[in-house]
Amino acid sequence: MGHTGGPRVLPGRPRAWQEGPERQISDWFLRIPDQQLPPAHTNFSDEAEILPHAAVELPELLWRSGYPSVVLEPAAREVWLNGYLQTYVERDVRPLQAVKDLRTFELFLSLCAARHGQELNLSDLSRHCGVTQPTCKAWLSVLEASYLVWLLPPFHRNLGKRPVKAPKAYFLDSALAAHLTRQPSSEALWRGAMGGAFFEGWAVMEAVKAFAAAGHRPDLYFWRSHDGLEVDLLIGVGGEFIPVEIKQTATPLPGHAQGLLRLRELLGKEGGAPMLVCAVARRTPLPHGVTALPWREFPEWVKETIA
Repeated sequence: MGHTGGPRVLPGRPRAWQEGPERQISDWFLRIPDQQLPPAHTNFSDEAEILPHAAVELPELLWRSGYPSVVLEPAAREVWLNGYLQTYVERDVRPLQAVKDLRTFELFLSLCAARHGQELNLSDLSRHCGVTQPTCKAWLSVLEASYLVWLLPPFHRNLGKRPVKAPKAYFLDSALAAHLTRQPSSEALWRGAMGGAFFEGWAVMEAVKAFAAAGHRPDLYFWRSHDGLEVDLLIGVGGEFIPVEIKQTATPLPGHAQGLLRLRELLGKEGGAPMLVCAVARRTPLPHGVTALPWREFPEWVKETIA
């Protein structure tokens, strides 16, 4: 019997930047409304200076999404995202006992999107949604199980006083977060208050997808010191941890590497060579052994690093 309506469950997930349209990973699932499926014959691409014109593709990548339907038909972005979210809430979330108030759950979803790339604060979410913290925690578990949100844990290892305990929350697909926060365009997204968070989220999710593609559990963390120094991403591989900072700048400054250098010092022999992912045109050595890595090279660098 053929499929007669409703969302179709296909193997897939928001694609990594380098993946071609035909590539899939079978242990992720994507619900695609029938009306948005492509035709069967379709053939299956202080912060200093913001990205220069030569790298304008990244804002567009963040804006368009990594879902196959949107990649294949960018003009249908708004229609598809609206349909996806409606289908998700009405057919996936409604039957769950943990979610009894769909309107408040939708508010919770939007509030999570507005906090994309921030440390999770259940008390804040509870206050703004008008539900209990245990309810917020249960709803967050729903978003995790649905592959909408990824929680990046903090790195402890007794590296300092008063360690951060809350994870950072990221939407796996930046276009969903952009849609829920009502970003009007790719340019507004990139140059707005959340531009840095969207870029950081893209890099973190590329690392998550690289681990998934390799069949490995992601060994990823972030780090923040008690005095405010921070490293956006820590990649565990081969018994060491590689600190990675993610900045929009095209002109790296010494201050961008402060957290990287502090963490490398604390890690000692377990500390890998620090990387600063940014908008430089080519790999550039920086003082104290830090390397500035063009964002375009980051997905392949992660793939090679964890291989």
